[in-house]
Amino acid sequence: MIQTVGKVARVLDLFSVERPEWGVSELSRELGIPKSTAHDLARSLAEQRFLCRTDNGRYQLGWRLFELSQTLLDTTHIRIEARYVLEELAQRWGETTHLATLDRAQAVYMEKLPRVADARKFPSPKGARRPAHCSGVGKVLLANRKWERLAPLLEAAGLRSFTPNTITDIGELAEELKAIRKRGYAYDNEEASIGLCCVAAPIYDRQARVVAAVSLCVPKNRFENGKKSYTAAIVEAANLISKVPTHGMGALHFYPGKG
Repeated sequence: MIQTVGKVARVLDLFSVERPEWGVSELSRELGIPKSTAHDLARSLAEQRFLCRTDNGRYQLGWRLFELSQTLLDTTHIRIEARYVLEELAQRWGETTHLATLDRAQAVYMEKLPRVADARKFPSPKGARRPAHCSGVGKVLLANRKWERLAPLLEAAGLRSFTPNTITDIGELAEELKAIRKRGYAYDNEEASIGLCCVAAPIYDRQARVVAAVSLCVPKNRFENGKKSYTAAIVEAANLISKVPTHGMGALHFYPGKG
């Protein structure tokens, strides 16, 4: 049973925005399993609506995953409580706000308000996953994890370059995370998308553990002119959310290697 679950997880992990479709032969080669096994796995997942078979015989992710993700988002206490603060922040500044948590070496976006055109160069809709090393929320979350457990995950995932400003050296990232941990907030200086900057701050639970992060994403020209004000605003917002007495917040603490 454990081996089967592992194989299912490996199949689902292959699907991405860059590659949303897979054929049985491709699954077989990528996973290093017999074609018959890949066929049986894909067919079973399609029967349970975790995958969907296309007209040309290939497979895409199924709608059941979307339904489950919506259930998770709609029952996540911190997202429900944080949304009020995010709405006020977005209305006040007219910029995009994000709420995210960490799963291994990726930032998982639980909320995004509003969907302004300036932020679409590097879209992060609800439920999206992005490499954590190149975003404000991601770096804040990484900075509050134990490096000895985090480094192997980052090395395995690879520090992919998105722009000339992306940090791709593990040693340089370690120093950046140390500085973030000391000052209490992080910047994304066009590291994910040229022309877009972010500032992010951590959200704490009642045990003073970092469980999520919130950010403001702003076009570079406006960010440079108001960097100090944006930073103060996001730190204040994170502090407000951290003070909410929500019992469910601790459940969002993803430990590297266990999520």
